[in-house]
Amino acid sequence: QLRLVESGGGLLQPGGSLRFSCAAFGFTFVVNAIGWFRQAPGKERVGVSCISSIGSSTNYADSVKGRFTVSRDNAKNTVYLQMNSLKFEDTAVYYCAAYHNGPFNDYLPDLNNEFDCWGQGTQVTVSS
Repeated sequence: QLRLVESGGGLLQPGGSLRFSCAAFGFTFVVNAIGWFRQAPGKERVGVSCISSIGSSTNYADSVKGRFTVSRDNAKNTVYLQMNSLKFEDTAVYYCAAYHNGPFNDYLPDLNNEFDCWGQGTQVTVSS
């Protein structure tokens, strides 16, 4: 069974920090780029960050640049999203997702591309 399992959500005040983890099971994690997405209530899901299969390339949405950092530890089959200086507008359900079919090794997909395997979603609520 192919699946991604997320952990690390929570409730915190503006300016706080937390770290998400996304662990992969049932497929070769090292060949997959991993993206992070979020969906606020009543809004469409949007891309947040992405990391290539071996971690040499990353990208970020403008809204999180300088505050969020994506990283991965392929030996642990895990990708992380460190979130600092959280804002009210970061409140959303966050998802990790795998991109299975890059055209070359260590491909970094655009966040608007179609990702293939999704985690269950984890709530982050930022409130004062």
